[in-house]
Amino acid sequence: MSLLKSLTSRLPGTRISRRSNVSSTRLQHQNATNELPDLDKLLVIPVSNEPHEEQLRSYYFNQGQFLARQERWEDLSKLVNLEDASRRTSGGGMPVSELLCQGARSDVVALAEHLLIDGDPEENKPLSDAISALETILGENREDHVIATVVAMAHLDIAWAWRGTHAACDTPARNIEAFDLHCTRARQVLDPFCGIELDSPLVTAARCALLVGNPSANARVADDYEDLIDLAPLQQRHIRALGHHMLPQWFGSYAALELEARRTAARTQDIWGAGAYTWTFFDALLVDPACASVLDVPFFLEGLRDILERSKDQHNANLFASFAAVSIPNAARLCADDLAASGALDQIQKAAQWIMSEHLHELHPLIWGHAMEGFDNQARIASIDALFKQGREKANQVFMRFFGEQMQKGNALIFTPQGLYVQQA
Repeated sequence: MSLLKSLTSRLPGTRISRRSNVSSTRLQHQNATNELPDLDKLLVIPVSNEPHEEQLRSYYFNQGQFLARQERWEDLSKLVNLEDASRRTSGGGMPVSELLCQGARSDVVALAEHLLIDGDPEENKPLSDAISALETILGENREDHVIATVVAMAHLDIAWAWRGTHAACDTPARNIEAFDLHCTRARQVLDPFCGIELDSPLVTAARCALLVGNPSANARVADDYEDLIDLAPLQQRHIRALGHHMLPQWFGSYAALELEARRTAARTQDIWGAGAYTWTFFDALLVDPACASVLDVPFFLEGLRDILERSKDQHNANLFASFAAVSIPNAARLCADDLAASGALDQIQKAAQWIMSEHLHELHPLIWGHAMEGFDNQARIASIDALFKQGREKANQVFMRFFGEQMQKGNALIFTPQGLYVQQA
């Protein structure tokens, strides 16, 4: 058994999530004189327990994890290079090369999270040994940019495990110090490699992710992301990351965010139409809802339509329906006193009805559950089953909000690929 595998084999199991308590959202109590309609009979829409997107992500994540556990680093590197060169993504825009690398470093990252969240970070020898094992692998493959990316991103993931998502003033000093140390080491690992010269979105994206630990990043963040997006314009994950990093809490301002959204939309018009404007604001609106004060709402909604018209499966239909109906209302509460931002967010909320009526014909409850957390990948949840149940219940609430009047009359709602069909009672 390899050192890396032996160190991580003591983990209690694959950690899908890390929340200790989730309160399932319940449907509103029925009025004593007005019973809720029977959704099982009147709401006709297939429910996917495991959408193709989740299957694909799991497959490549597990493949990367397997190759790392077997110490087949050369095979991993060849496969990642192939996928990186092809720019292949999941339907949800996740690069396959990144999924493989996530799996390859997942055991070490899970060990770090286990020790920092559930264990005693003072007793960190197993983690130190696991990191040393990765560094040894790096030393044996110094010219391999794939292995360097795996190691660098492992350091960054561990840095975020120390840092958390709280404001710096609410984070213990030693955690900030550990965050800075791991970010510094990650930059050192990637410094010999230029993603542009390698024609590698994987390396370029990793270097952009590491801007968060670089105190001099403000002057270069827009240019770095422009290079990345030009390398892989179909990978919307990078456009979303640009928007997040252009917020004032990182490297930009609301004005800079809006400008970069327009610039990115102009450069990618042949691919996304106006969609890149929408992707740039997607995460930014949830992280800092006040940025809606500078949002060009008609342009945002035009981009939303362009994205949905170009989508080949139901992932984006569920993503944007739950974004508009669940995540945006939650975010809007944080800026209720800002009339400009609130007005813009209210218009996005209203879009949920036409998204569902025109584009939704298969329900993906996991996406709706994730929407309740603001699509925060750091959110801690009890289990996939809990997230599925939570998402299904929230989606039912939304169906009732927008279409309850029809169902109260006994009319059945049939969601089809051609749009919503109302079958009269």
